[in-house]
Amino acid sequence: MKTSSKKKKLSFNMEEDDFFGEKTFQNHCAEFIKHSQHIGDGWEWRTSKDCSDGYMCKTHVQIKNEMVVSHPGTSADVQTCLPMEEALELPPDDFEVTETAAATEVIKYEYHVLYSCSYQVPVLYFRASVSDGRPLALKDMWQGVPECYKARLEQGPWDTITQQEHPILGQPFFVLHPCKTNEFMTPVLKNSRKINRNFNYITSWLSLVGPVVGLNLPLSYARAASQGE
Repeated sequence: MKTSSKKKKLSFNMEEDDFFGEKTFQNHCAEFIKHSQHIGDGWEWRTSKDCSDGYMCKTHVQIKNEMVVSHPGTSADVQTCLPMEEALELPPDDFEVTETAAATEVIKYEYHVLYSCSYQVPVLYFRASVSDGRPLALKDMWQGVPECYKARLEQGPWDTITQQEHPILGQPFFVLHPCKTNEFMTPVLKNSRKINRNFNYITSWLSLVGPVVGLNLPLSYARAASQGE
């Protein structure tokens, strides 16, 4: 996908457009990727050799550190894993540390944004794996959802985050179901039109759904979208 060097305003009017079409999706992705390249955020556009469809994607590596604490009188194989902050806060009178080591867990996250012809909205596909290539299970992904979002999803988390086959790659991915995308995006679209502000659908949509699965956008995306960059 090629991006134009000439600045242009990307707009999407709910009253003038019947749906968020695939061409509009690709244009908004192109502008999003253009800013990503500018700040080095890692988003890119990929196409398949077997079909003309494409998707936007990013790979993110997260490193989690824990403090491994050994109790006096226990063997080296019997240890307690505590978060780094909790291990450092334990008072010496109540807990004697005889041996410590940093336990590191490396998790690779893959985020893919595709267009759904059925719902006529973008869809977020994602998966995660540890350093040995073992994929994280759905329950592990759900445990990783931030607490502030769990309350919103608790009525049906398995209906909101499901596992499906990637429509282009044919591999298992987790998916944030798009059935309610229009419902929460319509007010955003109408507000942008009301104040006559430049609008990038992908930026606003990812800002809302991304944090649910650990994907946070830098604020510069919103500034770039509002300025038409």
